[in-house]
Amino acid sequence: MTLTVWLYTLLCVGLTINIYRPVLRHPRAMVYSFFAGWFAGELALQLTLIQMLLTVVLIFSHSFAGIMGMVALVALLANWLALLRYYYQGRALGPQLDSNLKKGLGNNYRQEINSDLASGLQLEPDFMTELNPFRRNRGGVTVTSDVAYGHEGLTLDIYRPSITLHRPAPVLMHVHGGAWMYGDKVGQALPLMLHLARLGWVCCSVAYRLSPRATHPDHITDCKAALTWIKANIADHGGDANFIAVTGGSAGGHLTALLALTANDPAFQQGFEDADTSVQAAVPFYGVFDWTDRDQLQHNSGLRQILERTIVKDTTLAQPDIFSHASPLLRIHEHAPPFMIVHGDRDSLVPIGLGRKFAKALTEVSEAPVVYSEIPGAQHAFDIFASPRSEHVKLAVARFLTTCYSRYLNQISG
Repeated sequence: MTLTVWLYTLLCVGLTINIYRPVLRHPRAMVYSFFAGWFAGELALQLTLIQMLLTVVLIFSHSFAGIMGMVALVALLANWLALLRYYYQGRALGPQLDSNLKKGLGNNYRQEINSDLASGLQLEPDFMTELNPFRRNRGGVTVTSDVAYGHEGLTLDIYRPSITLHRPAPVLMHVHGGAWMYGDKVGQALPLMLHLARLGWVCCSVAYRLSPRATHPDHITDCKAALTWIKANIADHGGDANFIAVTGGSAGGHLTALLALTANDPAFQQGFEDADTSVQAAVPFYGVFDWTDRDQLQHNSGLRQILERTIVKDTTLAQPDIFSHASPLLRIHEHAPPFMIVHGDRDSLVPIGLGRKFAKALTEVSEAPVVYSEIPGAQHAFDIFASPRSEHVKLAVARFLTTCYSRYLNQISG
């Protein structure tokens, strides 16, 4: 057996081990582990098929000769079984997500959904969508890009149904992630926004200033400025300014939760202090809910270094109030809007314990519904493209938001 085959076998097995046991303790290795686990995990079926094809080619070239070749083939077979197990774990996620929704919204939540809104909701993902995970089906959706929202030269993109809307549509505002330093409004949450737009929602993906040029609270101030523009102008695009939900992942999850919990806080909306910045629902994905790390849940010092050196540009010891006020975990109150918190239990970058802590604290205090969905096997950013996990979660988020909107409609009509 050749060295190339050994290296190939070790690579295949190593990718699968990393899916199940990602690196957590070393800041730099953690990032590499995340990227490898993210792609390999969410593309487990495709990866299995590719590895099988390559292995067949190598077998016909007599690369798996001798006892060691047989050992390598057995290792690859075990590896494929582990990948397929991971894949089917994602395929079986639907009942768990529905149970989470029932726990947070009530056992009869589906019966509360407006009949006009319920017809388009799905319970099971489309298998063909999962097979072609990077395809962006924009059918039935009109996209208006780079709409200026009148703050620091920033813009947002609007996704709306192509059909004529006969009544104002509920609105979703999306805040992208990227450690408050990277990313843009184009590349994230597209599966969710396109899906909701086809269901009759108007979705806005907003840009905000990025560090190191930006310093906290610039990021949250920009998001609140975008929300203010949306409330004032979304009716021109068919949206209902009276029902706006907000979502985002990672840094965007932090900003989503912070925005939802700090409505009308003048410290975060300087220059438009009198604007109404309340929202009607929030769906943070794997958010950084505590900048103080008071419970020492972070795996290593990587996040603290980013926050102190690049985002806040000061230390936790020197400015404890800044870090506390920026932490959604420490801003929880009884009048919070409905929340659906989504977090993967294999997240390398943001510890699952933080999601659990935030969900528990919010449930204990908030008078509104709180849904906590812990996704088995999911890495950070698992929802960026179509996969069994991301598609199931997309459909569950749509049911959560539609339930919240139906309750809003019932409230204003009754």
